[in-house]
Amino acid sequence: METEGSEPFRKITLDFTFGLCYEKTIMKTESVIIQREMATPAKSKMECYSDLIVGRRGFWPLLKYELIMLFCMRMPGALGLLLRAKLYPKLLGKCGNNVVFGMNVTLRHPHKIKIGDNVIIDDNCLLDAKGRDNKGILIGNGVFLGRNSILSCKNGDIVLGDNVNIGFNCEVFSGSRVTLSNDTLVAAYCYFIGGDHDPQDIEASVTRQGSRSEGIDVGEKCWFGAGVKVLDGVAIGRNSILGAGAVVTKSVPDYAVAVGIPAKTIRDRRQNN
Repeated sequence: METEGSEPFRKITLDFTFGLCYEKTIMKTESVIIQREMATPAKSKMECYSDLIVGRRGFWPLLKYELIMLFCMRMPGALGLLLRAKLYPKLLGKCGNNVVFGMNVTLRHPHKIKIGDNVIIDDNCLLDAKGRDNKGILIGNGVFLGRNSILSCKNGDIVLGDNVNIGFNCEVFSGSRVTLSNDTLVAAYCYFIGGDHDPQDIEASVTRQGSRSEGIDVGEKCWFGAGVKVLDGVAIGRNSILGAGAVVTKSVPDYAVAVGIPAKTIRDRRQNN
């Protein structure tokens, strides 16, 4: 299956309770166009806000979003936890049982966010499923998202498998699709950069040109040390370990231990020391 001007799709089936199947593709996302669309004079300020934040136009979707965020987003203590547990699911596309939302958790395009059971989203996290035709953010069961971390879509999808644990101050960005499979552990200050600018015109500003995304695919049971950066187009094999501070520019095989800038495989975990 192909689309005009694109490379062929590569289908990948995901074994999640939501029963969804995603497609990975290399495609132009043109993420900077979103910023330009917000400034067009053809839109009212309410339409711009709705397109950027709420994800749906109309007075009632806007009012519902504003009231819920106003009354419980910044509410501290046990009352805040209770209100967010009761009210945030009314904005989401799907929300399982026993989901904890910390203080100042921000939701954008929340109808495209689906969350499983027993999930903890710590204080000051941002879940941004923004996009014109993307599926959004899918979070499996037992996931922990650490304080100040960001899941950011620009017309892309983010998939976190069951029992994924992401430390504080991390970011997962997707311009097409980024997948962190089951039981993956991510230490603090890690970045998964699933997209990049495409500055073909050397004279024009980068912000006035398009963007390109191949996506990132992380296998099961991987461990990322503090400060790892994973660049667009990389696949990480299952049961791999990425050392602290590594910059991953090329794909890593199963059971690898990779370190350095750029990251290089130094050992296969299946072999004796």
